[in-house]
Amino acid sequence: MTQTTGPGTPLDPADVASLDFDKTGGLLPAIVQHAQNGAVLMLGYMSREALRETLARRRVVFFSRSRQRLWEKGETSGHTLRVTAIRADCDRDTLLVTALPAGPVCHLGTATCFGDEPPAAAASAGTVAERLAFLGTLEEVIARRVADRPEGSYTARLHAQGPKRIAQKVGEEGLEVALAAVTEADDKVIAESADLLYHLLLLLESRGLRLEQVVAELESRHAKSRQTQSPPPARPPARGDD
Repeated sequence: MTQTTGPGTPLDPADVASLDFDKTGGLLPAIVQHAQNGAVLMLGYMSREALRETLARRRVVFFSRSRQRLWEKGETSGHTLRVTAIRADCDRDTLLVTALPAGPVCHLGTATCFGDEPPAAAASAGTVAERLAFLGTLEEVIARRVADRPEGSYTARLHAQGPKRIAQKVGEEGLEVALAAVTEADDKVIAESADLLYHLLLLLESRGLRLEQVVAELESRHAKSRQTQSPPPARPPARGDD
């Protein structure tokens, strides 16, 4: 067994052979965690084939022990789990899957298989992070509207007009934000900014891009900025200065 990635590194198909399926009888426990708010959604089991299918489809596929076959989470309900990353633990015998759910995860209708209420620690983490995480939820809603094309959906209708029209709307909304910033009250600036963010998410969807890619770019710029701003190492005193 050749280990190609370390703990915490996202897996790719080439890494499947490095996992220790033999220790656990051919099935690895897979803990599914919400990619944005960190909630533990459910626990399932993956065979080698299930893991390969998960990586290929980018949707969670388990091995059903009761039915003795592969099953994609949400294959009947439509409440799928879109994978953002899969990581193995240090022993290579347990998987952590981060995913974005398309609806309730539990067959009982709750947000997770452990109920609707978040753990106390998560609830005390503050509402700012939760509100920012809603951007990811909105991104998923937009993706579902585009895929399902429900009748009367503004999102589906605008998406059908293509990136050029959506880009035009982003430009219009950006101008409205700028005008509101210099002529309107704060609530108007907030409202116009919300419109801009929505249309920007739709534009990213039309190009097959994700908000997380934009965030990664911002993180990269921030890291580079910190590197350039860090003070140079102290120079040892010249001979005669001490």
